[in-house]
Amino acid sequence: MAPIIEVIDVSKTFKRQTVPTKSIKERVIEIGRNPPETFHALQGIDLEVETGETVGLLGHNGSGKSTLLKCIAGTIRPSSGHIRVHGRIAAMLELGAGFHPDLTGRENIYLNAAILGIPKNHVDQVFDDIVEFAELEDFIEAQVKHYSSGMYARLGFAVAVNLEPDVLLVDEVLSVGDENFQRKCLERIRAFQAEGRSIVFVTHAPDQMTQMCDRALVLDQGRPLFVGDAREAANIYRRALHLRAEERSADLAAREAATRRHAGIEDVPKRPELKIIGATAANQDGANEMAPGDTAVLRCRYRAEEPLLAVRMRVVITDHDGVQMLNASTYDLTGQDVYHLDGEGEVRFVVHDLPLLDGAYRVGFVFQDPSETFQYDDDLNAADFTVFSGKPLIGRVDLHVDVEHVGAEQPS
Repeated sequence: MAPIIEVIDVSKTFKRQTVPTKSIKERVIEIGRNPPETFHALQGIDLEVETGETVGLLGHNGSGKSTLLKCIAGTIRPSSGHIRVHGRIAAMLELGAGFHPDLTGRENIYLNAAILGIPKNHVDQVFDDIVEFAELEDFIEAQVKHYSSGMYARLGFAVAVNLEPDVLLVDEVLSVGDENFQRKCLERIRAFQAEGRSIVFVTHAPDQMTQMCDRALVLDQGRPLFVGDAREAANIYRRALHLRAEERSADLAAREAATRRHAGIEDVPKRPELKIIGATAANQDGANEMAPGDTAVLRCRYRAEEPLLAVRMRVVITDHDGVQMLNASTYDLTGQDVYHLDGEGEVRFVVHDLPLLDGAYRVGFVFQDPSETFQYDDDLNAADFTVFSGKPLIGRVDLHVDVEHVGAEQPS
C-alpha cells in the first residue's frame, strides 16, 4: 500500500532583496544593480509517511520545518520535486491562517470547512463540538480580529481536529495556548493516533517529540540531517544545536577581538600559570553515550606553568537549553581544594549512579584561586555527553518512584 504522504526530492527557493529601498524612485534607479538573492529554504527532501504514522519535524529556527509543512499542505508549491497526499488534510500551520478578520468565529468555521472541501451539512453536525473544544461559547459571534492569540489558536485547532481529516498537520502554533489547552490538544492528537490517522508534527521540544512520534526528520538549514527513530533524531538534533552554539560563540569572540584591536584596546591575557588543555566525559566503559545509573567520569587535564599550592576547581553540567544540572566547586563537594599543581595533571569528577534522563549535556570546568576572587582559566564547553534511558519518561532527572495503591484488592 502506498504511503499516505510522499515527499520526493523536494526543494524550495525564495528571492530576497539584500539592499533595502525606500521609495518607488529608488527601486527604479536600482533596477539591475542589486539583483535579489536566492534563498534555499529546502533542498532535496525525501520523506514518506505511512497511514497511521506520526512523524515529527525537528530543527532550529529557520531550518525549513514550517516551509516543508506548508508544501505538504499545498499552501505553497515546491520549486522542484513532487508531493503526493492520499487523503483529506487538516492543517494547523500558523496563527489565524485561513481566517478572515472581519468575519465572526461562526462564519470563519464555515469558511475554513469550505476551503477544506467539507460540506455544510457535516459542519452543522460538528459545529457545537468545535465551539466547545475551542472554549469560545461567549465569543463565537464576535469578529475574530478582536480575538486574542490564544483564542485564534483554540479556534483553528478545534476546526482542524473536528472535521475528521485523514492527515493532520500541526505546527508550533500550539505553544501560544495555555497549559490546559495544550494538554487538551495533545489528548486529541493521541486519540487521532489511536484511530489510525496520520500526523505530521512540528515542534522545538525533542522530549515531546519522542513521546508523540514514531519517526522524525531532522532539518538543518533546509537540508535533511536524519530520518528515522524519534529518540535517535532527538539526540542528533541536540548535538546539532550544541555545535551551532559553539560556532556562534567562536564567531562572537572573533568579532569582539577584532573590535578591540580596531579601537586600539589591548587584550588582557589570562593568567599564564594554569591552563585547561583537554577534557572528556565518559561512563565506566569509556562510552560517550550513557544511561541512567552509569558511573560518569568527567576528566579535566591541565598544565601548570608554575607550581601552585592550591586551586579551587569548579565543574558545571548544563543541558541543551543551558539549564544547570550541577554547578559546584571541589570545596563544595569535598570541603577541600586541589593541592600541589605542577606541570601537567588531571582532575576527575566521578558521578555515581548518574540520575539524568535522555538528552545532550555539556560539561565545563573553571580554575579559580581558593578565595574565588579571580580565575586562571575556564572552558564551559570542555566536553559533552548524551544520555539514553530507553524509558518513556519526560524530564531531566531519573527519579526512583514506587507506586502504591492503598486499599485496593491485589490480584492473586
